[in-house]
Amino acid sequence: MGYVDKLMGRSEQLIFITRQHWLVLVWTAVKDSVLALAAIVVAILLNSTLGVVAWLLVLLAVFPTVHFAIRYLNWHNEQFIITNRRVMQVQGVINKRVSDSSLEKVNDVVLIQSVIGRLLGYGTVEIITGSDIGINIFTHMAQPVRFKTEMLNQKEDLTKLDAFGSQAERVLSKDPPTFGDIPELIAELAELQSKGIITKQEFEEKKADLLRRI
Repeated sequence: MGYVDKLMGRSEQLIFITRQHWLVLVWTAVKDSVLALAAIVVAILLNSTLGVVAWLLVLLAVFPTVHFAIRYLNWHNEQFIITNRRVMQVQGVINKRVSDSSLEKVNDVVLIQSVIGRLLGYGTVEIITGSDIGINIFTHMAQPVRFKTEMLNQKEDLTKLDAFGSQAERVLSKDPPTFGDIPELIAELAELQSKGIITKQEFEEKKADLLRRI
């Protein structure tokens, strides 16, 4: 089981995962390559006169490679995640940092893409929430349009689930419930399950509870 899987709640499902665009690694790769190459060239030029210094420079050329490897691991382990309940940002290779916002608290989503960002498929997503954090900003995100769409879809589905809960509460508060209301609620439950908003187990539990009320 992966680290993200361990973060999931009992009825929570992974919907979409992305990370920063690969372009963020390009500048680091170019800079580290130039530094490593420069150290090797200087080492070759000084080899005939200052042998020890030249070998030290060769050793220094290893550091840019290590730096890029660390940067790559950090990039690979930073994930932007949408579940059917929340939006998460997971960071860190060994020490992990997880921040999340409930979809219920998401008030608005802002997508910012430059011309190059649209061509290459990256952008910045700002999530405005009603929590203490206020705004979550995810920069240089790959597939930002799909991320925004999936998040809005899940928020809409969560609203449908809340609406079903309110309707079920009104129906079941009657003593006894109207006979025709129960099959209607079960049909809505089946629709929620078919869309993946609730699990099969949740469907069976809620269905059995409704049937007991008839």
